[in-house]
Formats: sequence, structure tokens, C-alpha cells
Amino acid sequence: MDRLSLTGALLVATPLLEDPNFYRSVVFVIDDTPDEGTLGVILNRPSELGVGEVLAEWGEHVSQPAVMFAGGPVGQDAGLALAVPDDGQRPLGWKSLDAMDAKTWPNGLGTVDLDTPPQLVADALRQMRVFAGYAGWSAGQLRAEIDQGAWYVLPATVDDVFCADPRGLWSRVLRRQGGELAFVATFPHDPTLN
Repeated sequence: MDRLSLTGALLVATPLLEDPNFYRSVVFVIDDTPDEGTLGVILNRPSELGVGEVLAEWGEHVSQPAVMFAGGPVGQDAGLALAVPDDGQRPLGWKSLDAMDAKTWPNGLGTVDLDTPPQLVADALRQMRVFAGYAGWSAGQLRAEIDQGAWYVLPATVDDVFCADPRGLWSRVLRRQGGELAFVATFPHDPTLN
């Protein structure tokens, strides 16, 4: 049986997922392959630490809020940047992700090599966000979590990746689905208090 790739999708934690690393998280899947596993970044975990405090030259070029995002529990000492260039531009240091599968990637999204001098790429970028760490699953691990009811798999948009109010992203993504998932968006943090 062919396995559908989750690349380019959102993983939205269900209320059943109580792991503090992923509680009410929204993960953008950057890579999902059957043999190697899955890699993504958590979109709704902004930190208090400004990007300029960690990557001085990049601080003025990131989208608001201009803070580092906790991308996940793995590799927290490394940075990963997602960006969208201005229309038609392909600046040095930016690599398109939609070249892999144009049907699943939010239009124009790519990665930025943070070792590239910002003056070579930053002026060509419309939006940019920097993540410390990432979320990773070994081959088959994420599929098992989905089967157990830990994640909703939903379509992603560029606005999800760069939203100005990331803390409200979990509810917003669920609400826009309509139906039962819109109802889940109102699920209380502690249902025993109702």
C-alpha cells in the first residue's frame, strides 16, 4: 500500500495529547519519508528571546513577533529558518521547498541558510521566522501517534507559518476547518473544571 506523505501538512495536537512538548501545538511538517521519519517545527511556541539577541544580523529581518520560536525538543542549540521571498525572487542562501512537491507546499515557502550574510538575502525576503530546534519522529513513530488519536493532519498555509499571533494558532486552525474540529477549538484546558 502506498504511503501518503505528510510533507507540507500541519499536525495539530488533539486534546488527548498531553505530552508537554506538544500540548496544543501546531507543527509544520518540513520532511516526511517512510525510511527516515518526519521532521517539522512547532509554529505556536514563541519565546521571549529576540532573534537579534541570538543572531544579531538577522534580528531586523524577521517577521513579527521578532523572537526565536521553540521549534521542538530536538536540536535546540541549532537554528532553522523558514522564509518567503518577494515574488519571483530566488535569493542566494534561500532554498525553495515547493520544488520537492509543488502540490503540498504552501506557495513560495523555503529555508534560509543562516550562515549566509543577511545583506545577500534579507532584502529579497517578504517573511521570515527562525526556530530553535525541531520536532522529529523516527520512521513509523508519527503514523502510530496519528493512529492513536494524538494528531489531526490538516492543510497548511503560509499565514500559519508566519502568523502575527502564534499563541492563538491552535484554535484558529481548528476553527477554520468547520464542523467537529471547530467545536474542538473551544475545548477547555482542564475539562474537569466545567
